[in-house]
Amino acid sequence: MRAHKSTVSNSIIDIVEQRVHQLCWKYAESLPFHGWHHVNFVRTKAVGFAQCNGADVSVVETAALVHDVNYIVLKNSPAAAGRELRLGILLEAGVEPAVARWIDELVDEAEMANRGPHISLEAQALSDADTLFKALPVTPVVLAHRYLSENNLSLRELAHKIVGEQADVHDDGYYFYNPEAAASYSRWAGANLELWRCIKDAVDDPTVAELLDAVHRVEAPAAS
Repeated sequence: MRAHKSTVSNSIIDIVEQRVHQLCWKYAESLPFHGWHHVNFVRTKAVGFAQCNGADVSVVETAALVHDVNYIVLKNSPAAAGRELRLGILLEAGVEPAVARWIDELVDEAEMANRGPHISLEAQALSDADTLFKALPVTPVVLAHRYLSENNLSLRELAHKIVGEQADVHDDGYYFYNPEAAASYSRWAGANLELWRCIKDAVDDPTVAELLDAVHRVEAPAAS
């Protein structure tokens, strides 16, 4: 899986993987969306994108493993909220301090809310992998309710968040940086974003909001 560039050794990556895997299972109940299933998907895809674009594969793989530890620290938080935990994992695993800081910085750089058209190759690979998880056709069907539960958000809040963070990135042409990823997945991304635009419009309709409130009142006793 790992290509020729090896700023971080395979043995250290294995230690980081073990630590993150342990944390994901320890906090599994509070990470129904950002648990190991998400981390491993992003890691696998990020490595492939890094191999294609010439990024440092070992750095991208390590960054993918620790990119969402902020959700262990604080619900509905930016990547920066996990900095202390992220750096602790990396340094304890034996990552050189300068490389650990680089990894932490590129995690911030790749975040949807932060990224621009001219980010580093490493951030591009990580961003494309994380963005693909968001754009998968199955995500709104199978996983969106998990995101709502994990982060204590309403459907309205999530729809506004997704459209607010992703619409300009998509419309400005850098939703995906890798040309092959763009060719393969842009149709999914466009359909996903249009769905959330429709959801945003729907939940802002007072009659739909009343409908959702009625559904939640019915579901609440069943959940108790």
